[in-house]
Amino acid sequence: MVEALESWHMGQVFYAYRTHPWHEQVLSQEALGAWLDLNQAQLSRIESGKPPQDLAKLMRWAHSLRVPADLLWFKLPDTKQAAPTGVVSASEPSEKPAAEPEKASAGILLPVVIHGRTVLVPVDAQTLTANGLGELLNHSADIAATDSVGRDAMSPFNRREFLKSGVAAAAISGFDLDGLHHVAGALDDGRRYLDGSVVAYFGEILEKAKRDDGTLGPKKTLPVMLGLLDAIESQAREVKPQVRRELLAVGAEGAEFVGWLYRDIQQPHAAAFWYDRAMEWAQEADNAAMQGYVLLKKSQMAYDERDALRVLTLAQAAGHRRWQLPVRVRAEVMQQEALGRAMLGDPLDMVRGQLDTAATLLATAPDDPEALGAYFNGHTRMLRDAITLTEAGKPSMAVELFSDVLSTNAMSHRDTGFFNARRAAALALSGEPDEAARVGTNSAAVAHEVKSERTVRVLGDVLQSLDRWRGRPAVREFRESLTALS
Repeated sequence: MVEALESWHMGQVFYAYRTHPWHEQVLSQEALGAWLDLNQAQLSRIESGKPPQDLAKLMRWAHSLRVPADLLWFKLPDTKQAAPTGVVSASEPSEKPAAEPEKASAGILLPVVIHGRTVLVPVDAQTLTANGLGELLNHSADIAATDSVGRDAMSPFNRREFLKSGVAAAAISGFDLDGLHHVAGALDDGRRYLDGSVVAYFGEILEKAKRDDGTLGPKKTLPVMLGLLDAIESQAREVKPQVRRELLAVGAEGAEFVGWLYRDIQQPHAAAFWYDRAMEWAQEADNAAMQGYVLLKKSQMAYDERDALRVLTLAQAAGHRRWQLPVRVRAEVMQQEALGRAMLGDPLDMVRGQLDTAATLLATAPDDPEALGAYFNGHTRMLRDAITLTEAGKPSMAVELFSDVLSTNAMSHRDTGFFNARRAAALALSGEPDEAARVGTNSAAVAHEVKSERTVRVLGDVLQSLDRWRGRPAVREFRESLTALS
C-alpha cells in the first residue's frame, strides 16, 4: 500500500487496496466501485489511466478508504477524526461518521482469549458498567484519541495497532458477559462454537442499529452495520449448512438495511450493490419473503431516481404470490404500486382504489414488532399516501395528510425532517410559498444534523419550485439554509 501511495496515483492505490493480502480474497472492481460510488468501468479507467487530478474526488476517496492523512500526497481539510464509533471491516469501507457526541450508548471491543488467541467481542456501555468494567470506556477513548487519529479501527493500514490496543469505541447492542466467551469462541472457530445464540446476538446488533438510525443518522449507523455484515460473511464460510442459512437470513436483512442507509446518503450504486447482496443471501437462505421485500425496496429506490416505470413494475413483481409476503408488507407493496400508477398518470380513482386496498390490508395485519416491515404502520401509510397524492396532482390534499401525521410527533427525528421536506414540496405546488419555505428551513436543519442527503435532495427540488417567489424573505432564508448544507 505504501508503494502505491508513493506513486501519487489513486488508481494504483485502488488496485493495491483490492489486492491487499489482508483481504481473504481479491476484491472485485464492482465491489470497490460500489463503495466509492463508481461503476466498474469508471474504476477500471482510473486504475489503468492517468493519475486523477480532481482534488475533491481524491479527498472523498481517501476518506472512504480511510487512508491516513500522513501518507497522502495532498492535504485533507481536517485530518483530526473522532474516535471510531463502530466496527468497520477493511473489506467494507464507508464514510467517516461525524465527530459529534454519541446519543446512543457506546461500548468497546473487549479482548477475550480463546485457545491462546485474542478475539475481540463488542460489548455495550450498560453491560460494562453493570459488571464493574466501566473504566474500559475511558481507556478506549484515550487510545482512540492518541493512536487512531485518521485511521479506522479495522483498516489494513493499522490493524496491528488496533489489536495491540485491544479496545475501540463501538455503538453495538449489549450481551451478558457470561456469554462473551461463547461469542468469542464463535468468532475464532465458527464451526465449533457458532450456534443459534450467536446468530441471535448478531440479530440484536442489527435491531439496535435500526433503532439508533432514526436518531444518529446513516453516517453513524453505517460503520456498525458494515462491520456486522463482514463478520456474518466471514463466519458463514466456516459453519454447518443449517447455521450458514440462519446467518445469511440475518445477513440478508442487514444488507437490505445497509442499502437503505446508502440511499439516505445518496450513494445509489452502493445501495444497489447491497440490495443485490441481500437478494443473493435471501435466496441461499431460502427466505422467499425477504426476496419479495428487496424487490419492494428496489421499487422505492426507483422513486428516488424518478423512474416511474420501474417504480410500478418492481412493485408488481414484489407483489407476486410466490414470495408469500406477510400482510403488512403486502399493504406496503400495494401502496407502492399506487405510487407508480400516479407517476404514470393513471386515473385518480384507480390510484385511490389501491390506496384504500392498502389501508384495508394494513388494518388486518397482526401487531408484531419483530415482523418484516414492522415500521409500516398507520402513520407511515398516511405519509406515503400524501406523497402519492402529490404525484397524482393533488398537493392540497397531501398537505392536510402531512400536517395531520407530523403534528402527532410520532416519527423519528430523521423521518420528521424527511417528510417535512415532502410536505414543503406539496405546499410549494399548492401555491403557498412562505409556508413551504418555513417548513423547508426546519427540514434543512434536521437534514444537516442527521446527515441525510436524501432529504437535502428533496429540498433542492422544493427550492426550484419556489424560484418564481425567490424575492420573498422566507424563500431567501430557505435558500440560505440550504446553501449552508452544500
